[in-house]
Amino acid sequence: MDLSRLFEFRESTDDPKPFLEHIEDLRWLLIKVASAIGVGMFVSFAFRGTLAAIVQQPLAHVAPERAANLQSLGVTDSFTISLELAFYGGFILAFPVVLYFLAHFMLPALTAREKRVVFPAAVVGFGLFLIGVSFCYFIVLPGALEFFFNDAKAMHWQPTWTVREYYSFTTQMVIAFGLAFELPLVVLVLVKLGILDAATLRRSRTFAVVVIFIVAAIITPTSDLLTLLLMGGPMVLLYELCILIAGVMEHRANRANRLH
Repeated sequence: MDLSRLFEFRESTDDPKPFLEHIEDLRWLLIKVASAIGVGMFVSFAFRGTLAAIVQQPLAHVAPERAANLQSLGVTDSFTISLELAFYGGFILAFPVVLYFLAHFMLPALTAREKRVVFPAAVVGFGLFLIGVSFCYFIVLPGALEFFFNDAKAMHWQPTWTVREYYSFTTQMVIAFGLAFELPLVVLVLVKLGILDAATLRRSRTFAVVVIFIVAAIITPTSDLLTLLLMGGPMVLLYELCILIAGVMEHRANRANRLH
């Protein structure tokens, strides 16, 4: 395998490429993405103890004694859960690189105007992803864990959580929120390209809210109403923010056109 192709990007051309060449480009894109996540996994696995302590911190905020006494019921739990943590940690570490690879894969098919949007969008996308991850980790998770912990006690049950259940819940929640916070980027890129406008976003508000909560129900690790609201609520607010920003973008564009 020619490893130099990991760092090679497609060139724009006016001539249409054969179908098999597109397949080859896609194959190398997948190799690049997998390689980036693999390196991130290797780094994350090397610091699995630190990573585990970080993931347990929201539970330690709610019930310190529970964070220190999570139960491991499987013989291989320590290794398999470490691999899962490494995958999610590697995905977060590799996210900006993955965006970079995806941007370069799409560049040859984009117009000059669209190309100017790609790299700022990638930077903003990574920032939004980190904001979503941080929002979930520092705000949503402690509140959700405390609710479920107290709700179990209200039912006169002893909330004894296993390591696998806890880590699966927290990591999936964090990644889901990070991806959900990409909504403004998708909407604003479409506005920038002229595919959407503020008026269309306002008219589609009801439909968008329904879609948002359907998506939230799909990507959240649990099906309870609280988690659905914690995911869907911020996404609705972000959609409203998109409408405001789209209006500002259109106002500036119209003013610039009048000046010219």
